[in-house]
Amino acid sequence: MEYRDYYKILGVPKTASEKEIKAAYRRLARKHHPDVNPGNTQAEARFKELNEANEVLSDAAKRRRYDQLGADWAAYDHVGAGAGPGGFPGGFRVRTQGVDVEDLGGFSDFFKTFFGGASGFEDAFGRGRSRAAVDTEVQVELSLEEVLKGAKRHISIKQGRRMDVRIPPGVREGSRVRVTGEGGGAEGGPRGDLYLRVHVVDHPSFERKGDDLHASLEVPVTLLVLGGEAEVPSLEGPIGIKVPAGTPPGRQFRLRGKGLPRLEARGERGDLHVSLRPRIPRELKTRERELFEELRRLGQ
Repeated sequence: MEYRDYYKILGVPKTASEKEIKAAYRRLARKHHPDVNPGNTQAEARFKELNEANEVLSDAAKRRRYDQLGADWAAYDHVGAGAGPGGFPGGFRVRTQGVDVEDLGGFSDFFKTFFGGASGFEDAFGRGRSRAAVDTEVQVELSLEEVLKGAKRHISIKQGRRMDVRIPPGVREGSRVRVTGEGGGAEGGPRGDLYLRVHVVDHPSFERKGDDLHASLEVPVTLLVLGGEAEVPSLEGPIGIKVPAGTPPGRQFRLRGKGLPRLEARGERGDLHVSLRPRIPRELKTRERELFEELRRLGQ
């Protein structure tokens, strides 16, 4: 299995600071994001490489251990090459607001071998937990509004334990929020981890694509023809936009930064895309019919 040089993937030297690594990742991720390159499989593969490199180099502990083994990683005995219940089954994990969030996504075999194992990164270096520890998984449902702002869930676990778990903004369908040491296990022994498996409930007005939101809005025909202003929906309330005269039906308006938070890039958000379609009246008043008849006579 080929060694992966994460520094080379991000185009930074091994001496790069955390700030330099973050800047390089953001610049390249924006360039190769699937939403910017629809249908481009090479860009998609490159984007996954960047996520994988950033997952390791942006975490001080992972980066230190990665640097310690380096290209001689294969000479070490890696425990549990395949990802287990608490490992990385191909994706990225983000440490945010006191919890780990794992997002499935297709990391390389190198990553899964180097960082895999039943308890994640630590097991890759032979420091596994006792088998008495049992991971526990609970499914939670979130609305898009909760994905936007983050949420809190009161979780009841066997043995009568209850706790409040904070779910950070930006989680996706299938993400797993990890709370270390709050799973099951034998009485008096070590506990496994608690995982909250996220299910995002469909929204009546918005469709989620990655971190972007898409919506459709009916507007008067006259607005598309003559231009003017319209209020488009967002998760934070209506937003005013200017509509140019002669706007064709279905045109999309992009509102930057009005989508959902980017889990892997704190402080950044996706975009909101709103398409406008004409509202066709089903019944016309006398004067309205006269005006439309006149437009028809004029060839419009």
